Amino acid sequence: MQLKTNAPMESNKELELAWKFIKDTNVSMFLTGKAGTGKTTFLKKLRAEMPKRMVVVAPTGVAAINAGGVTIHSFFQLPIGIHVPDSKMKREKRYFTMSKTKKSILRTLDLLIIDEISMVRSDLLDAIDEMLRQHRDHSKPFGGVQLLMIGDLHQLAPVANDQEWDILKDYYDTQYFFGSKALQQVRYVTIELKKIYRQEDDHFIRLLSNIRDGHLDHTTINALNQRYIPNFQPPAQDEYIRLTTHNYRADQYNQLQLSMLPGMSRIFECVVEGTFPENSFPAAKSLELKLGTQVMFIRNDSGGERYFNGKIGKVVGFGDNRILVQGSNDLQPISVEMAEWENTEYEIDEKSKNIQEKVIGHFRQFPLRLAWSITVHKSQGLTFDHAILDINYSFAPGQVYVALSRCRSLEGLVLSNPLYVKSLATDKAVVEFIDKELSSAENTYSQFEELKTAYFHSLLDEQFGFSKLVSCVNDTTRVFNEFLFRKYADLAKAWMEISRDIETKLTGVAKKFRQQYVRLLSQNGEKLEDAHLQERIRKAADYFNTYLCSHLTGLVNRSRNLEIGNKQTLKRYENSFERLVLELRLKCYTLAQLAHHDFSVNAFLHDKALAVLPEEEFVKKSRSRSRSNTASQKPEKKKREPKGTTQRVSLEMFRSGMNYNEIAAERMLVPSTIFGHLRSFVETGDLKWEDIIIQEHITFVKKLFEREGTPDNISDYNRLLPKDICPNEYYHIAKMLLGED
Repeated sequence: MQLKTNAPMESNKELELAWKFIKDTNVSMFLTGKAGTGKTTFLKKLRAEMPKRMVVVAPTGVAAINAGGVTIHSFFQLPIGIHVPDSKMKREKRYFTMSKTKKSILRTLDLLIIDEISMVRSDLLDAIDEMLRQHRDHSKPFGGVQLLMIGDLHQLAPVANDQEWDILKDYYDTQYFFGSKALQQVRYVTIELKKIYRQEDDHFIRLLSNIRDGHLDHTTINALNQRYIPNFQPPAQDEYIRLTTHNYRADQYNQLQLSMLPGMSRIFECVVEGTFPENSFPAAKSLELKLGTQVMFIRNDSGGERYFNGKIGKVVGFGDNRILVQGSNDLQPISVEMAEWENTEYEIDEKSKNIQEKVIGHFRQFPLRLAWSITVHKSQGLTFDHAILDINYSFAPGQVYVALSRCRSLEGLVLSNPLYVKSLATDKAVVEFIDKELSSAENTYSQFEELKTAYFHSLLDEQFGFSKLVSCVNDTTRVFNEFLFRKYADLAKAWMEISRDIETKLTGVAKKFRQQYVRLLSQNGEKLEDAHLQERIRKAADYFNTYLCSHLTGLVNRSRNLEIGNKQTLKRYENSFERLVLELRLKCYTLAQLAHHDFSVNAFLHDKALAVLPEEEFVKKSRSRSRSNTASQKPEKKKREPKGTTQRVSLEMFRSGMNYNEIAAERMLVPSTIFGHLRSFVETGDLKWEDIIIQEHITFVKKLFEREGTPDNISDYNRLLPKDICPNEYYHIAKMLLGED
């Protein structure tokens, strides 16, 4: 695989295999490897080129910014602290009241990428599982989402203080992510990247491998301790950086060195716009510099190749909104301007309906930090030509390995204290886990084609499986029988009838069709492109879609907006009915698309995502998106409705005396869509605003403004609107009341 980066990378069989597993199967993955093996580069390529709908999360704010994602806690709205299995977490509203957009992202997610997985505790991974099950498929670990966990367990470990571990140890054997109860229910493959791009010295690489894998002997210790140089004074021209274990030690050393420089300090304050939490600042809030300060660049040059993340130099001058920095190998100073970092959140794009990143904040600061010393933690991902390792106070497994592996060569590092076996100890649980995973992974690698085929089968099974829909129908039928039979006897009888009918005409037929497509796939060598197979799939999709539209959608329409006085019964009914409508919309939309186009993995994932998004039409027969047919025998194209037909239907229903909410319920569209239809006829002169705006809604908005005051932004009060006022109508009422329309 050729990864497109600033530094070209040759073909890498492990990365190629990882790419194939992520793209062509739904098998989850733990992608690991020594420091400098290309894990970060692979993540960037995935984000740029992988067709699956994905979200990237990380355990800390800085790690999330570096990965181009968001923190685990912010994305899943999790409380800070431990998660005890089966406790169902404390249901604090601020954590669990998710927006429609966030729910839509979770429901349409194909791939969840967790970067720096080594720092994710097992209980946190189980909390992620609970949130995904809550908003997706409750019966499947992580709601059925494919996981990609990236990180090196031999580097920074998860943190749990004594009090937290006293509670968690009764539930978990280890703090590491692989102790997760949910993960133990998932089939996942471990791929270890082996090609090292950071170091080129084979002897040094072997020493690092021995430490990482826990193979410690006197030869390894003695070879490293050859670099112990007491009272070492680094040559000024070599720009050594001191790696230490604690923030306070790095800060003390930097301030000492800064105070020893002559001249006045210059202070450079950061600039923050929008939302950017201080604990996620990627650079100093306040940067103090003098001429001669040793600094390190903390990001790559976005405008060229003048500097890179980890490059060290000295401040040689100050200019207007710039700092001059010169490295030991630079022929002339680099003019450094302020850099900008973005804080993002995920949203659904209005047009493409894809998951995309939305920038919610900006942080601007010079991409520099004092670099006489930094912590091992902050050095992760960096490479240094010269480093002094002050790591005799190492307090966590993997810290010494991280520090050593930051160095490009053995000759470029100096130990401030000799190393001992105890300080190099590797967590035994990690070594055993890695050995076990890699030994079993070889068998999984050989099963790739089988797993790829199984993925095709699983998607076909999902498309033509109706157990979840049947369950929703049965739940709704049960509510009618137990609580609503007296008041809505006719509806209750209709639900009982449809509940019996779908067992034979839906579930029974689906089981027979599954036997058919499994046989056809087996006969044609599991080739999804087979023309006869695709023809059978299209005909089956047409049958099931016709059945659902003719038997179930009408009954669903009749069962909307029922008057239910008992609050508990109302809540139970609304919950079951909402699940039914969502599942029915998913089936009808994807089947309608498939009735006229070939089945493919990417197309199905795309259609499924569209179907479960809010504000989407329930069935879109006339809006089938263009998709290339791979079958040799193409179906006859269905004529599209003339443009504007659906708006005209809404207009005729409106003229018959129905308001936009009633039309939406009848047509199984969202109210905003119907309001948009009617608004288009205001623009043509067929209707007037006073025709389509409901008088009671004007009264409500007037009272709202009197009670809450005039809003700075009209949308500020969207959250206060009742369900029967759509945002589009409210917008026009507000503009009218404010004299802006």
